[in-house]
This record gives sequence, structure tokens and C-alpha cells, in this order.
Amino acid sequence: MTDAEFDYWLATTDAELTFIGDAAKSHLNPLAKREAQDTRVTYCSKRTFNVCGGSCTVYQGGAACLNAPGTNCLAATNNVGFCDRAGCGHSCNQLSTCGVRLDNGFCYTPGTRSINVPP
Repeated sequence: MTDAEFDYWLATTDAELTFIGDAAKSHLNPLAKREAQDTRVTYCSKRTFNVCGGSCTVYQGGAACLNAPGTNCLAATNNVGFCDRAGCGHSCNQLSTCGVRLDNGFCYTPGTRSINVPP
């Protein structure tokens, strides 16, 4: 998902959004400059057919292991890993090899408990 696609989804979704990381500051100013190496991730609680939504968390920043219990779908501006245990461990997959693609660049990721954002 490109930054432009990410911005469009944020502007048009009816999902309940929570902002964390640098996104907690930047969502207040859509013209705020983003660091070139920042990764933006949205992860949500519900999937309805090919649509990802429900309660969603938006992260923007550098390398991190995001605690993400209850995640059923996600999208990101760079490749990220998603794991079935907290702490970004155990059985993990990567977004670039998503098995079930959803609308707007999202991936169906049931059982996700953490997300590994690389440097």
C-alpha cells in the first residue's frame, strides 16, 4: 500500500481509529512531514467479506514490535511480519506473502497477536 493509498483509506473509512507511535501526533496535522523510513501500519479487529474494519489501530514509526491481540486484518506501507504470539515470535508470516488479500491493500491475518515492524 502506498502512502497515498494509506491516506485515502484513513480519510474515507468509517472504522474506529486509534493512533499510536508517531501517528498519534501526525494524524492531527495531515500535512505533517513523515520520516522517509517510517512504516505506517493499520491493523483491525473485523473482516466482512473483502473489507477490513471495526476497531483499527494506526501506527507510524520505525522498528517496533506492536502488541496486536484480536487483529484479523492489516495493511502497511512496507513489508511487516505478523505473528501468532505476543513479542513477535513463534509462528510468523510476512505481509508480502499474504494468503488472502482484501480490498484496499489489506491482508486477512486471523490469529495475529503481534506485528514486527522492521528498521
